[in-house]
Amino acid sequence: MGVQVDKERCVGAGMCALTAPDVFTQDDDGLSEVLPGRETATGRHPLVGEAVRACPVGAVVLSSD
Repeated sequence: MGVQVDKERCVGAGMCALTAPDVFTQDDDGLSEVLPGRETATGRHPLVGEAVRACPVGAVVLSSD
């Protein structure tokens, strides 16, 4: 299981980066993104699920791949 940010939906609220800063960051445009190599962090990081719930527009999603 992995995590990804839907850039089309992201509004740059930054809740994911505030919740799990070692998994998420914000790019130069202020949009959230998963840090390189952290795409599969959901099983090892306790706050990824909370970051998914914290996103006000549902841009942070868990993926099954």
